[in-house]
Amino acid sequence: MLWPLAAILGLCLGSFLNVVIVRLPVMLMLGWRAEAREALELPEEASPRFNLLVPRSLCPQCETPIAWHDNLPVIGWLKRRGRCAACESRISPQYPLVELAGAGLALAVVALYGATWQGLFLYTACLALLALAVIDLRTQLLPDIATLPLLWAGLLYQLLFQPLMLHDAVIGAMAGYLALWSVYWLFKLVTGREGMGYGDFKLLAALGAWLGWQYLPLVLILSAGVGAIVGVVVQLALPRLRGAPMPFGPYLAMAGWIALLVGEPLMAFYLRLSGLQ
Repeated sequence: MLWPLAAILGLCLGSFLNVVIVRLPVMLMLGWRAEAREALELPEEASPRFNLLVPRSLCPQCETPIAWHDNLPVIGWLKRRGRCAACESRISPQYPLVELAGAGLALAVVALYGATWQGLFLYTACLALLALAVIDLRTQLLPDIATLPLLWAGLLYQLLFQPLMLHDAVIGAMAGYLALWSVYWLFKLVTGREGMGYGDFKLLAALGAWLGWQYLPLVLILSAGVGAIVGVVVQLALPRLRGAPMPFGPYLAMAGWIALLVGEPLMAFYLRLSGLQ
């Protein structure tokens, strides 16, 4: 029963991640707006409650509440053929894709680590990376409220399961941040433009905490390689996007999944390939 339970749990958590992905940036924007009004000594705005639980799920076009049976992971989207039951407007395929990704990551973790506490920690990290990747893709934002807890969770993971790696994890967190921070400032000094956001520094720092400093070159090579390939393909297929800024967070997240789940054999292959082993 472990496999179907893992898949169902992954689908349900993927469905909840969709709520986080859509609502968290809005919640942050509302919070920033309230702080700005307070700093400017403007009166508070009256606005309805908006958080991860309230209001209930609505169609993004007509704002009709979505029935519970249309909210079932993947099934609800397929049943309505990706359209709203009320206004027939298209519902983004992001929803079933994130749900399927949640299930796929759950099955991968169970296959590699079984139903263990270590596997649960790693699955939580994979879900956080999934949410951050899609948020960055949608908004070019990597919120501190997600990246910083991911970093501390990585250090806790090392303390609980690999205490001898804690030293490497602390160095990895510092080196991950400084690596992209240095690239950012070098690019800015040469071109006068910003090449990435501060959230990318914090995300790589979090991956350094989960993996240790030794894996950072591999993560950067994977993320840069995938990012370059995807960037070229997208700009060739969609000329209107040429010159448009592209988020780096999704590629860091993909590299993080690979390193978290199959990092050891991949690192051994990388070291053999580079002649270091």
